[in-house]
Amino acid sequence: MMSTILSERTEVRIRFNEADPLGIVWHGHYIQYFEDGREAFGKKYGLGYLNYFDQGYVVPIVNVNCDYKRSLRYGESVIVETIYENCAAAKIKFNYKLYSTVSGEMVASGSTVQVFLEKESSALQLTVPLFFEQWKEKWGIK
Repeated sequence: MMSTILSERTEVRIRFNEADPLGIVWHGHYIQYFEDGREAFGKKYGLGYLNYFDQGYVVPIVNVNCDYKRSLRYGESVIVETIYENCAAAKIKFNYKLYSTVSGEMVASGSTVQVFLEKESSALQLTVPLFFEQWKEKWGIK
């Protein structure tokens, strides 16, 4: 059975401080654009950092991957497409596609993995927290 696909697209304007003297965006900022995408996704679907925190968890990133296709430049904007990838483990996985608003072409793709830590003890949660199971059910994720 096919599970519901949840995604969000948001536009991020390239800021002056993100570019080198040649106007090319430093590679590390692409990871920041992933975070901008996660925040937009969280706002749309009620799954932001404060939602986790209010439930007693923090969700640090334990893995990040970015495949660079083309450089972005100061003055451009980038569309960040954030796609939730369901998994049975107590993890949160997102895939990303970054598109130039100038050319429409994909400039990067990547992924992140986050885990659940109990906020007071920082204990790694090996089972999916109840609130996250309920969130999945609400959005029709199997």
